[in-house]
Amino acid sequence: MLVLDSGAVTRLAERSARAAALIAALRAEGLWPPVVPSVVLIECLTGDGSRDAVHKRFLRTCDVADGVPVPLARRAAWLRASAGTGSAVDALVTALAEPGGTVLTGDPANLGALARHASDVTIETI
Repeated sequence: MLVLDSGAVTRLAERSARAAALIAALRAEGLWPPVVPSVVLIECLTGDGSRDAVHKRFLRTCDVADGVPVPLARRAAWLRASAGTGSAVDALVTALAEPGGTVLTGDPANLGALARHASDVTIETI
């Protein structure tokens, strides 16, 4: 499973050759569509429809995971407390990728700290 944080959503939503090439490579590896927890939208959207249009168009190609089940929230809380760093959203992104998933991020330091306490989560920087 591929999980995107807000930095990855923003970078992949760009209408650039680099973003298109990365999406094509992820598709070729069978990692598309990625999962985006709905709380990530708080960090990458503005609430202004015209300013968010590029992101919203990109998000239609993703699986947006609504809601946070209590066990997932508890796991994210444990990861955050164990790592001693990272936001609640970062912890949730990491917990969702467990076990064996990959998180694509623009913030490898915080996500890496969380992943060191997670079960088989790989962090890749975009």
